[in-house]
Amino acid sequence: MYSTFAWAKSGADSEFDRIEIQRNKTGDDDVTFDIKFCGICGFDVHTCDNDMGDTKYPCVPGHELAGVVTKVGKNVVKYKVGDRVGVGCIVDSCLNCEGCDNGEEQLCRKGFTMNYNGDIKHGHIATGSGWTYGGYSRSYTVHSKFVVRIPDGFPLEAAGPVLCAGVTMFSPLVHWKANQGGVRVGIVGLGGLGQMGLMLSKAMGNTVTAISSSANKETAAKEMGADKFVLSTDSSSMSSASQTLDLILNTVSVSQNLNQYLPLLANKGVLVQLGVTFAPHPVHQLELMFRKLSIAGSLIGGLSETQDCIDFCHRKNIIPKIKLVTVKDLDGVYNNLRTKNDSLIRNVLDIEASKLMG
Repeated sequence: MYSTFAWAKSGADSEFDRIEIQRNKTGDDDVTFDIKFCGICGFDVHTCDNDMGDTKYPCVPGHELAGVVTKVGKNVVKYKVGDRVGVGCIVDSCLNCEGCDNGEEQLCRKGFTMNYNGDIKHGHIATGSGWTYGGYSRSYTVHSKFVVRIPDGFPLEAAGPVLCAGVTMFSPLVHWKANQGGVRVGIVGLGGLGQMGLMLSKAMGNTVTAISSSANKETAAKEMGADKFVLSTDSSSMSSASQTLDLILNTVSVSQNLNQYLPLLANKGVLVQLGVTFAPHPVHQLELMFRKLSIAGSLIGGLSETQDCIDFCHRKNIIPKIKLVTVKDLDGVYNNLRTKNDSLIRNVLDIEASKLMG
């Protein structure tokens, strides 16, 4: 193993501190890369705050990594030193089940290993602690299976959010065939997930409706390609969109009444839950039964789908709106995300600019 530095929280109420961590040396099938940028996701805040009750400390968050390869194992032919690469939420899986064989590692029968705070159980990664450390760090070593190539010309600093927010929206669009175009898609919430869903949906050739509780987001939504805007807090606006959507992607990560969105669906429409919440949702069953509606869930995507997503974004010039921050800004960024996580701007930690800081 080798030592590198990272920024971690020692407890739910602590501030970020610089610590030394261990990474496994580059094995025969591994890729080691210097992390240049790491996106900051709302899920990072949930984990660091121990909202799910299972956080292991020290916690080094970050699952939107982008960097440059420094070393590859002898069996690795897909990547070489100097390549631009990224790593998203998944850093290990059993590699020997139906999900893994089909390129859907997120559906690994034995459970995939999360980029950080994940129990190490499949034997392809090590940190010496028993759990994984994420991308608020100087370098990363991982099995080449879990590495994504960042296309030449795509901004490295903007790549990380595509590997999380991007594929989180890309995967359900592909699954429900919106990638073939001609689907009436609704996007609920216009934060980091929503902006990606809106731009991806439009680039795939669909009619896109942005649905938000903030009237002041209409201009931005239409600038990103929305054909229509619905204000979810206005009954007349919601009524005007009745039964006009085939697919709704709900990115809102707070407890809410899902029944308000069901009237927007056309017959046989699907509402997909993407935002993370921890409270149950009440649902009026008759609405589902009489119009054959469905409520589904989706979570990120496999590695092949993640590669497809960033390649598609490169072809269509879909680039997340980002703001570069340093480690000095981390605690403030986390406080902002705790109070309202619906900004159109995605914060990205600049590792190079932070590495000489405390």
